[in-house]
Amino acid sequence: MEQTPHIAMVPTPGMGHLIPIVEFAKRLILQHNFSITLILPTGGPLSQAQKTFLEALPNGMSYLLLPPVNFDDLPSDDKIETRISLTITRSLPSLRQVFKQLVATTRLVALVVDLFGTDTFDVANEFKVSPYIFFPSTAMALSLFLHLPNLDESVTCEYRDLPEPVQIPGCIPIHGRELLDPVQDRKNDAYKWVLHHVKRYRLAEGIMVNSFKDLEPGAVKALQEEEPGKPPVYPIGPLVQMGSSSQIDGSECLRWLGDQPSGSVLFISFGSGGTLSYEQLNELAFGLEISEQRFLWVVRTPNNKVANATYFNVQGPKKDPFDFLPKGFLERTKGCGLVVPSWAPQAQILSHGSTGGFLTHCGWNSTLESVVNGIPLIAWPLYAEQKMNAVILTEDIKVALRPKVDENGLVGRLEIAKAVKSLMEGEEGKHVRSRMKGLKDAAAKVLSEDGSSNKTLSELAFKLKNKIVSH
Repeated sequence: MEQTPHIAMVPTPGMGHLIPIVEFAKRLILQHNFSITLILPTGGPLSQAQKTFLEALPNGMSYLLLPPVNFDDLPSDDKIETRISLTITRSLPSLRQVFKQLVATTRLVALVVDLFGTDTFDVANEFKVSPYIFFPSTAMALSLFLHLPNLDESVTCEYRDLPEPVQIPGCIPIHGRELLDPVQDRKNDAYKWVLHHVKRYRLAEGIMVNSFKDLEPGAVKALQEEEPGKPPVYPIGPLVQMGSSSQIDGSECLRWLGDQPSGSVLFISFGSGGTLSYEQLNELAFGLEISEQRFLWVVRTPNNKVANATYFNVQGPKKDPFDFLPKGFLERTKGCGLVVPSWAPQAQILSHGSTGGFLTHCGWNSTLESVVNGIPLIAWPLYAEQKMNAVILTEDIKVALRPKVDENGLVGRLEIAKAVKSLMEGEEGKHVRSRMKGLKDAAAKVLSEDGSSNKTLSELAFKLKNKIVSH
């Protein structure tokens, strides 16, 4: 039997969940000599982006695909949280088989799952393996999750109808309508699944959160206060993907960026799952044009029904996204803008000297990449917990500007142009840029040898290495 301490990790579906858990795994392998098996539950074939990402895993880390589960019985309008949770639950029999093998051949010290994977704890307990949660989002969202069972019992209406803001331990008060999507309809399955998982968080031996003290001081402090039955929380962020592991060539973007003045370009991207409606795509195009600022925009085929149309398949539909842009837009903006279809090497763009701002959907991976590179933001949340992230970024940490949505649910072109100009050359932009620079320095410090995130990770690694394995 292999004597290196071994960890099984089960990310729930979606690139936004896969990337941070792999970054966490890399730290454990490189700094603390663990070996890791990544076990992937699936609802169908992997996307090209996922395949490429998995082929580039480091030594010491292997992956296994569980057989795809069947969703034929689900309604077509089911929410992603329901589908993610069921992918895990329906994969438990095949996970059990993998565990049998791992327990027989490795020194398995822990199972790490992410936020909607707590049903795997049943398998971990059968094999006497310690269960842990890797929480890839904010300390604020984790604080809400741990508080949600109490909230659920004390509130009778929908959270968005509460007259007073919701008080989340350690965080700024937040209006109920800004809480994450799956809690917006308490009769829906997605809410029931979230509640099911968060009640099981207390079964974990520890929770690792992808954040750090300087970024969310109040939430981290509240999470680390001891309470009966609450597992220890380890802030180990910011874990971000450095450089790109994709085979899609991004050299055109980087060449173009290399020809632009320092800090002059606004990068626009809505993450691996985000999509705009056709009307909103056009307003954004006109807003960028009116602003007269340099921009690099990753354009996707619009979707009028949902904001996360490419969540389970990053490649999206095969229509040319350029066909949906306003007539003549590409010609009129040729000198100052570059539009690329579907994908761009985000990590390299954000670390490039010519990039001076980022219009983002506020996904936590993208947010942390901006923090690490000191790039100020325009917050444009679309789904999941992104509205909560936008509140933190604009009202609490104050490193982002947030354009207003009109009565039709659209951000108009003039509002967009105003936000873009303000960020790139206005006084407000200077303030958020300077605050973001401070966070960039803080992020580098927590990851340094004596930094708090590094020390926390070492403490966790020590605890895992010294586990007496009694399968």
